Amino acid sequence: MGIGASGSHALQFVIGGPDYNELARWKNIILAELAQYPGVADIDSDYKETTPKFFVNINKDRAGDLKVSAKTIGSTLEAMLGSKTVTTYIDGGREYDVILQADHESRSDMQDVSNMYVRSDNGELVPLDNIIDIAESGTPSSLTRHDRTRSITFSGNINDGYSMSDILNFIETKVKKKLPDYAQIYYRGQSKDFKESDGSMLFIFSLAILISYLALTAQFESFKHPLIVMLSVPLGGFGALVALYLLGYTMNIYSQIGLIMLIGLNSKHGILIVEFANQLRESGMEMKQALLEAARLRLRPIMMTGISTVAGAIPLMLATGASCVSRQNLGVVEVFGGISGILLTLLVVPVGYVIFNSRNNRVNIQKQLQKK
Repeated sequence: MGIGASGSHALQFVIGGPDYNELARWKNIILAELAQYPGVADIDSDYKETTPKFFVNINKDRAGDLKVSAKTIGSTLEAMLGSKTVTTYIDGGREYDVILQADHESRSDMQDVSNMYVRSDNGELVPLDNIIDIAESGTPSSLTRHDRTRSITFSGNINDGYSMSDILNFIETKVKKKLPDYAQIYYRGQSKDFKESDGSMLFIFSLAILISYLALTAQFESFKHPLIVMLSVPLGGFGALVALYLLGYTMNIYSQIGLIMLIGLNSKHGILIVEFANQLRESGMEMKQALLEAARLRLRPIMMTGISTVAGAIPLMLATGASCVSRQNLGVVEVFGGISGILLTLLVVPVGYVIFNSRNNRVNIQKQLQKK
């Protein structure tokens, strides 16, 4: 749960539509679908028809026979049940409003309407209960809108073993199929943050890889060697994703930050091997021999930096207490992504180096043979 979100629901989404009556029908469908889904708990909505409201229906035929107008009935109910300023008076140099209203005992119950009278056009007093019918109904205390659209907000909690992405995917695929095509879904709170971060994280991750590649291109003065170094990036990410899945953690903002950190951490291992192998080749050493020598001599610094990074992330992975899950997600990504990055880099980067430089190596051998 986010900072300052104590007591709030992790799942919050909004259904928008053209009419509140139709939204009320959709609400029942959504609540029934989510009640059958085991990943959601305490699902509720802000549309509750619990506020009593009385509807006054005028019998127009009877009121017409008795010559009582609807305006008279409305003004009478307004004055007796509500209040109505009819005039003012001045006393001691101060002006006071005269407010017409029935006393509290005469307006505490809707049955008191039967004791009220209206005056017809003939000047006769007519009991109100002879010309009106009162129906009681439950209505929501407030009607909300989202982005100027009539809406109902749903909220709930996520059960253990399920992630935010599971719930939102269920809503967008299963639940929305039960609604008309013009039904609109919006998100709020942590659900909105997740949707926004989920969409932007792919862009940020791609941008981080691109910037790293361009920086390595400037360092090596080559477009090929940075590609060899970047082979170590998906290796660390693979180990981190497998660990998250096996240990039951989810892909969230913290694990995504950890994956971005792995780009720099694992690229460093590839740089040590490729840069030193290039230096040995420039001194005249054959490619495979230079590569083996570079891997042997750079094994110790790779292991030292990798182990120190992994060891520093172990306390995060084993964290306890408040908000420990966020630190654990970050720690799992760094520990297992770092381990897989160390082990697989020593295998994959040399192979990639040989594949990418095999053509140049053949050209160099042919030139040397021609010189001889």
